[in-house]
Amino acid sequence: MDLTTLFKIHYGLFVLTTKDERHNGCIVNTVAQLTDTPARIAVTVNKANLTCQTALKTGIMNINVLSEAAPFSVFERFGFKSGRDTDKFEDFGFYTSDNGLAVLKEYVCAVISLEVESTIDLDTHILFVCKLTDAKIINDEEPMTYAYYHKNVKPKPQKAEKKSFVCKICGYVYEGDALPEDFICPWCKHGAADFEEQ
Repeated sequence: MDLTTLFKIHYGLFVLTTKDERHNGCIVNTVAQLTDTPARIAVTVNKANLTCQTALKTGIMNINVLSEAAPFSVFERFGFKSGRDTDKFEDFGFYTSDNGLAVLKEYVCAVISLEVESTIDLDTHILFVCKLTDAKIINDEEPMTYAYYHKNVKPKPQKAEKKSFVCKICGYVYEGDALPEDFICPWCKHGAADFEEQ
């Protein structure tokens, strides 16, 4: 079975916001409309996230639909840090919607406010089935997809550039950051003095 087939399913990227003692949020990519009358939305959240626990406790959440303008720093803040030891909204612009939850001032093209109707335990995640309580289009920017994030936002790994040193006698190539002073060529047995950096 080729599990990479699942990458062909289209996903958006969102900041799910909640509030208990303080505002919190996390990145989610599994938000889907289930029905239109009444409007119901499914949201799946990792149980390890504080945002998940807060949504279970309070029964309300906001879905901030990220736009393609969102920089990697938004994903670092809301995706790679824990609300247990970080105030994710410190020095980050937001306002509150009618339900009292955070809406990002930037990088969002729409916001959807939800009330939890039921939950399903999916071992590592909780599936929230929610009813819509409010929805607003903020601007006409394109919503960010998971594919767009991987292609245009997520930093590409830097290739490690290795230095190479060539033996002027036999052509042996040593790769490394520096040629050790006591290096002896394994082919011709000449020392480091007979090597030059390429």
